[in-house]
Amino acid sequence: MCEARAVRQMWVFALASGCAFSHVLVHSLCLYLDPEWASYKLGIFICLNCSGIHRNLPQISRVKSLRLDFWENDLIEFMKKHGNLCAKAKYEAKVPPYYYIPQSCDCLVLREQWIRAKYEREEFVATRVCQDPCSAGSREGFLWKRGRESRQFQKRRFLLSAREGVMKYYTKESRGPKAIISIENLNAMFQTEKIQHAHGLQITYNTDGQTRNLFVYHDSGKEIVEWFNAIRAARYYYLRTTFPTVPEPEVIPRITRNYVKEGYMEKTGPKQKEAFKVRWFCLDSQERKLMYFKNPLDAFAQGQVFIGRTDEGYEVQAGLPQGVRAKKRKPAITVITPTREFVFICENDKEQREWIDALNGVIAQPLTG
Repeated sequence: MCEARAVRQMWVFALASGCAFSHVLVHSLCLYLDPEWASYKLGIFICLNCSGIHRNLPQISRVKSLRLDFWENDLIEFMKKHGNLCAKAKYEAKVPPYYYIPQSCDCLVLREQWIRAKYEREEFVATRVCQDPCSAGSREGFLWKRGRESRQFQKRRFLLSAREGVMKYYTKESRGPKAIISIENLNAMFQTEKIQHAHGLQITYNTDGQTRNLFVYHDSGKEIVEWFNAIRAARYYYLRTTFPTVPEPEVIPRITRNYVKEGYMEKTGPKQKEAFKVRWFCLDSQERKLMYFKNPLDAFAQGQVFIGRTDEGYEVQAGLPQGVRAKKRKPAITVITPTREFVFICENDKEQREWIDALNGVIAQPLTG
């Protein structure tokens, strides 16, 4: 068989496999849907996005382009005998249910550490002994935390205990914990752009009816991802022990969550005659609330709007309410609630559409206990 024909057959096989990054191997979730690259050492097909990560792992992965590089016959046969499904069976044999499997839209540190965990450290092969969620959800160490008042990042000791159901952090070794956070309402999400650090993590929890934000990072990508998955393990342990009859597919999405949408909008006051002020907004679909902050890295929100269902009198409309005037000719959104109307101005039409779609998505959700 000539090389050109063999490569074409391998290309068809690659398209059917998708990128090995995806855990849904018959449909690539990567930004580049066509797997135009391959690791001929691992026998997997990957996209351009993942090929850069694999190039940094020369000990365990070697990369070639399916289009541009010459493929020797023995490599072609090797790829045909292996492929992504075979690699998945080997390297993802024991992925814990709480472990976060990143998607193409996730930040680089999550994607890189997933690839390293699978192929470099072989954390999920069948011979590995999996930690139970209670053990995996216990961790102690130091993270750089942004000060609420100083706004400077300082090294702080954190302690996570799934068994005790709490996360604590300390400002000084000689004192007690600065905060004791219940795992019941603990959440974590990567916020690399907002924090302006490649390993930036936002931890949130409820205190006195408000959402408290902690912004942290670690210099090691491996360490910060392990903290993230330890928090997920602790949350999973809490959910499984508290709600033992809830099916697993319903538990997994509730372990941790990202905000549906974030960004700047302008808002006016309750009389709708006050000047519009720029605020940072975060939409939390699970808590059904739209929070607004003076600055993106504020510890607490200035306020929040509960987003209920349509049959409860909640609605989102494009444009301003009748009689309301705005100096700027920009697209607006009106959120109608049973008690009042909230008016927001977006930067452009694209932002307006995205906010309306996101808000309507929350309104369409059934209320959960």
